[in-house]
Amino acid sequence: QVRLAESGGGLVQAGGSLGLSCAASGRTVSNLVMGWFRQTPGKERQFVAAITKLGGSTHYAASVQGRFTISRDNTKNTLWLQMNDLKPEDTAVYYCAARDLQAVMISTTAREYNYWGQGTQVTVSS
Repeated sequence: QVRLAESGGGLVQAGGSLGLSCAASGRTVSNLVMGWFRQTPGKERQFVAAITKLGGSTHYAASVQGRFTISRDNTKNTLWLQMNDLKPEDTAVYYCAARDLQAVMISTTAREYNYWGQGTQVTVSS
């Protein structure tokens, strides 16, 4: 069983930066596709970014392309999301997620991820 725990959220002014981390435990995540999603009240969970097992390929939502960077260190069982030039519309709870072992492709669909963290709040003030 994979357990994921996000950290690094907080309050930042528009134009600022924040870095989120996701620590995995229970088993190695080096062979799992991983991603970040975000959610605001009353809305569905929204894809932000994803990365392949060895980190060779990434994919971003159009709204964050060029501002956010996803990365991973499999030796540390950790996933990161560096967020720059933050905007008020980036305000959300951010979740770390991992796909099942058999999955090899990046997915932008939340239901295709099997493991989830508890989320961390990111608030961007204008």
